Amino acid sequence: MKRTGYSMLLLIASLVVVVDQVTKWLIVQNFHLHEARPVIPDFFDLVYVRNKGAAFGILADTAFRVPFLLTTTTIAVIFLVWFYRQFKPHQILARLALSLVLGGAIGNLIDRLRLGEVVDFIDVHWYQRHWPAFNVADSAICVGVALLLFSQWRDSRHDKA
Repeated sequence: MKRTGYSMLLLIASLVVVVDQVTKWLIVQNFHLHEARPVIPDFFDLVYVRNKGAAFGILADTAFRVPFLLTTTTIAVIFLVWFYRQFKPHQILARLALSLVLGGAIGNLIDRLRLGEVVDFIDVHWYQRHWPAFNVADSAICVGVALLLFSQWRDSRHDKA
């Protein structure tokens, strides 16, 4: 690859993928499916679950879920690389954001290719009210999207000044 500013994309996305896959491997090796271990009582547990669907289990029980999710994730990865190129070198926050989203997408894509589903293990809850379990890849995607929105908002305010 010629030097066009892809180093951040490759470094951050690779780091997210490695951390995501290592943490999932540790959970699979040390937990039984559906086992939960409290970290902060009534607030945060580690739990081993598998998500057959997309975010929050959407499409989990449909026959076409695996081909659909593999296809849409592959298209998203291609789009993210293209979109990354649209930002100027000084737009570091936007590039960081897309790198996080790309790493998260690839991390969950690896699970779907290997297992047909995604390993989730972070369980945030308030007593008995649980948020759906998630993983490092999901976190990177959410943080990346939030940073991208913030970056775009900040750039639009800067352009108006």
